[in-house]
Amino acid sequence: MKKSLVILCAAALGLGACNNYKDAPGGTKYIIHKSEDKEKIKPGDIVKLNFIRKSEKDSIMNSTYDVEQPQIFPVGEKMYAGDMNDILTMFGEGDSATFKLNLDTMATRSGQPKPPGTKDTYMLFTVKVEKVLPKPKAEPDSVFLKKAQEFFEKDYQASVAQRKSSEESKIKKYIADNNLKVKTTASGLQYVITAPGDAQRAQPADTMMINYTGKFTHKRTDGKLNVFDTSVKADAEAGGKPSVPGMEYGPRPFQLGNAIPGFDEGLKMLGKGGKATFIIPSRLAYGEAGMQGGIPPYTPLVFEVEMVDIKKP
Repeated sequence: MKKSLVILCAAALGLGACNNYKDAPGGTKYIIHKSEDKEKIKPGDIVKLNFIRKSEKDSIMNSTYDVEQPQIFPVGEKMYAGDMNDILTMFGEGDSATFKLNLDTMATRSGQPKPPGTKDTYMLFTVKVEKVLPKPKAEPDSVFLKKAQEFFEKDYQASVAQRKSSEESKIKKYIADNNLKVKTTASGLQYVITAPGDAQRAQPADTMMINYTGKFTHKRTDGKLNVFDTSVKADAEAGGKPSVPGMEYGPRPFQLGNAIPGFDEGLKMLGKGGKATFIIPSRLAYGEAGMQGGIPPYTPLVFEVEMVDIKKP
């Protein structure tokens, strides 16, 4: 994963320099950390961005770096001076910057209310403009959209190839960083069993009651665990997972054959009371397709698992 632009800002400009904001229309403030001096973004262009969105009190709200998936979207005409579309026209491909979007101005000029519960004046975005596909003035929309689809499909395939080539190094780094003494099965599942549990092992018809936490091999931008799914409330909070109304934490039922192959294989090693860490390569997880909504292609996964009980049918 690329370094956080917050870190890059501090390294390039000095720790105090990130506060040297300039004023833009509409109460927006900005600072450019790096400029490639390329053609500026125009309305109608399609951009690919990495960004970190923070509250005024410096709390990270979301980050494309956490899921390693930049966002692609068309830049529209500005609704008012200093809105998101307007501020993007100050940057070009390869530029990185931080800007403070004035929420009071946004609420007044666009009619969109401020985010629920916030009293902040500003919302902070630290962005890196990864790609820009300029829209020629005379080109029909249908022609440009076809060209954009081909351009970003090619770009996506290149990023998938890069993810595939870097997967093994991500796994090795996670094992080294956490000082794990792993064992490896014939399939490639790596694991550490901290407690094997009793002698009983689950059979296909049995129901296993499991506590688990699934996370990525890289940490979040804020340094927290990068949790994508868990049955453990404390891990959800530590990993920055928002509470879901009606969500109940606690052991969840599983049966063999109903999970990803690496998870299934690991569960077969545990008896009641067993605990283990499974490091699952993508070929034993969601593979080259990934999982829509949060797991990109060729993503290795880590699961912390506790076998709470094994129930016979």
